[in-house]
Amino acid sequence: MQSRIDKCTERHQAGYNCAQAVACAYADLVGMDEATMFKVTEGLGLGQGAMLGTCGAVAGACALAGMKNSCGDLQNPNSKGATYKLVKEITETFKAQNGSIICKELKGVETGKVLRTCPECIKDAAALAEKVLFADEQ
Repeated sequence: MQSRIDKCTERHQAGYNCAQAVACAYADLVGMDEATMFKVTEGLGLGQGAMLGTCGAVAGACALAGMKNSCGDLQNPNSKGATYKLVKEITETFKAQNGSIICKELKGVETGKVLRTCPECIKDAAALAEKVLFADEQ
């Protein structure tokens, strides 16, 4: 697969939040149209809307993990463990690279020390999505 990191950056520059920028660039690879993915991930930006939660870019990559891996079987939902493993790899790697996965910590809201900017977080989360979720895509 050709990298889509630049597409993520372009979407963010066009006004998409961090979660939307990451998730929408890969929506077609998980069987979802971009407009629906845009709606689904809207509340995940800005650390779930208030900078208190998980970085939106990371959340977008995690949403992709669910879409890519879930069995979608409502009667026998047996894919959670494998999906959690993918999410763990994404979040642990991101945290190791950047020092946190929490939006306000990444932005240095309380410390004044910015660990990572939004564009950098988007690039990092997109690179992890490509490595962890889409390495086998042609």
